[in-house]
Amino acid sequence: DRIQVNIAAAVLSMFHHDSPILTMRAVTGRPGDETPMLQSQIQSIVLNPPWNVPSSIASKELWPKERANPGYLARNDFIVIPTGDGGSRLQQKAGPKAALGLIKFDFANPYGVYLHDTPSRARFSSFSRLASHGCVRVERPVDLARAVMEGDSVWTPQAIDDAIASGKTVRATLPQQIAVYLLYWTAYVTPDGQVNFRDDPYGWDRILVQRIDAAVHGSA
Repeated sequence: DRIQVNIAAAVLSMFHHDSPILTMRAVTGRPGDETPMLQSQIQSIVLNPPWNVPSSIASKELWPKERANPGYLARNDFIVIPTGDGGSRLQQKAGPKAALGLIKFDFANPYGVYLHDTPSRARFSSFSRLASHGCVRVERPVDLARAVMEGDSVWTPQAIDDAIASGKTVRATLPQQIAVYLLYWTAYVTPDGQVNFRDDPYGWDRILVQRIDAAVHGSA
């Protein structure tokens, strides 16, 4: 059982007994903000999550918008939180404008990435969907939340809907952790046997080929 994201194709699939039971489009990191390859375990989901803005995004994107258009941060539900060391950080409150949408799927990793909903839906209709800062936006987050919480006596589909409707931030622990894989496949076969090819947007295939070539000729 696992959740598998093909970064290059921007597609998410959930497997049960090694068979796909749920597939949806995703939005992955744009070149320069690559979604990393990793393996982890999803332990919990957060309903109505606030967004703790990474300092790089705050300094490069949000503060310049505030300086150019005073009040931008307040209009988009951002608040400034003191850090205790004389500094501060930005947080976007949960709600209809929140960048993380209604649901976030948490898993431990050193890159600070996760799966999440988004209020910006237009990109899902595009063939090329590499547009995020590195996290993976999912097309049908409620369906995915119901799937990972299936069998839980507390977090039934109705309970999930009610919690989202309340607007309150709630963390729900999965009844059983599920593996998550973020992979970079520019060639792959779908369950119906169709072979698919994608571009190499990150240039990682080129690097791999160069390393294989160096290893082969180095051992010759």
